[in-house]
Amino acid sequence: MPKASQEPKAVSAATQSTRKKAGTATKPTKPAKPKEKTPQNGTGKKVFVLDTSVILYDHSAIQNFQEHDVAIPITVLEELDNFKKGNDIKNFEAREFIRIIDKLSAEHRLQEWLPLNGKNKGYFKVLMNYETTEVNAINIFGDKNDHRILNSALKLQQERPDCKVVLVSKDINLRLKARALNITSEDYETGKIQDVAGLYTGNDTIEDVPATAINELYENNVCEPGKVLQQPPQDNHFFILKSFKNSVLAFYNAAEQQLERVDKLSAYGVKPRNAEQAFALHALLNPQIKLISIQGVAGTGKTLLALAGALEQRREYKQIYLARPVVPLSNKDIGYLPGDIKSKLNPYMEPLWDNLKYIQNQFAESSKEFQKLRDMVELEKLMITPLAYIRGRSLSNIIFIVDEAQNLTPHEVKTIISRAGENTKIIFTGDIYQIDTPYLDSQSNGLSYLIDRAKNHPLYAHITLLKGERSELANLANELL
Repeated sequence: MPKASQEPKAVSAATQSTRKKAGTATKPTKPAKPKEKTPQNGTGKKVFVLDTSVILYDHSAIQNFQEHDVAIPITVLEELDNFKKGNDIKNFEAREFIRIIDKLSAEHRLQEWLPLNGKNKGYFKVLMNYETTEVNAINIFGDKNDHRILNSALKLQQERPDCKVVLVSKDINLRLKARALNITSEDYETGKIQDVAGLYTGNDTIEDVPATAINELYENNVCEPGKVLQQPPQDNHFFILKSFKNSVLAFYNAAEQQLERVDKLSAYGVKPRNAEQAFALHALLNPQIKLISIQGVAGTGKTLLALAGALEQRREYKQIYLARPVVPLSNKDIGYLPGDIKSKLNPYMEPLWDNLKYIQNQFAESSKEFQKLRDMVELEKLMITPLAYIRGRSLSNIIFIVDEAQNLTPHEVKTIISRAGENTKIIFTGDIYQIDTPYLDSQSNGLSYLIDRAKNHPLYAHITLLKGERSELANLANELL
């Protein structure tokens, strides 16, 4: 009688019946040990190879590729090791990603394809080998980390020919090199705003408004939205309402659900020069609005209005913080600059001091307002600081102004807002088309992300400033150059 392991897998019913009649007994077989699942090749299956820049942008990126597989070159882990120490957001991203990988691979080897957490998720592994027998990026471009990552993608193409291998990177030049080597490459799209041209502006102009509604706003300061608008407006939205002869600036109060007239108020000597600036100052001075963003090109008055609005409310808060991201000069870290930490930061913070001096110069040196500003700086009631040390803090009873917010990632913006404690107002200002960091653009920066995601929330207001008010020469640069 042959051994059970040598018997065919399928036995006919007739044979089973014959065995029973003959009294033949078979040994019970042990249940087969389940095989470890591995990713399946096939049409439509993709393997995404992630660059270091993607991890530093979003530590959870590995979970955002749906049913497709994700590969991490060992060179990426080596580079992340250099980023794990420090107080900057990118250091936090590196540490969090390393923790995620450690948890996913706790009982496995990273050289195996391991399942990602979540329903209908793919697999991931670390690519250990970047030596390839065919096209070799190191031989073509030289031996550096970027080219080792390219070689890892090339090696994966050889190992899984039935799948589409895609290199994902925030580095444009690396994507171009990948395409030169016939590797499909993409930017990391999660969190990207698809239609920047249609980004929320915070205000609209409405023509042919009934004169009775405009008169009502002038007489009573309020009006029912239905008398002017066909559809309910978004929360904290601003309007320029025009009739045949008159016009009025209006604001939709989300809490009261009514239109209110907007007056051109001044704040600490700064007066709005156009409708959008009046809208911005109205939002800044509104105690019900806790989160504000102001977007506009250079010279439109973003930072100046934010600072003036904060100073006007100085009695309502214990401190005013002004901060901006430190973007290294010529790709050199801040430590490259001479002097102590204050001396190192001065070149980055000088624009904020310029705005403070402009407001101070609206008053005579002997005036109470001039002296009050000087005292606020000396007593640290008004502080200018970098953003690097914001993580872990709880910011209560302050106004926090973040300048040049377009140089932040979406996760950095989220981190800043999550620091808000009781009685805190946060103001973001910036120009989404003037970005100084190499891995962000108008679609993927934190300011665009905030404007798109936070719109129509009762605690949030946004205004896009269109008209430059710095000088005619500055306007010439924005319009013609």
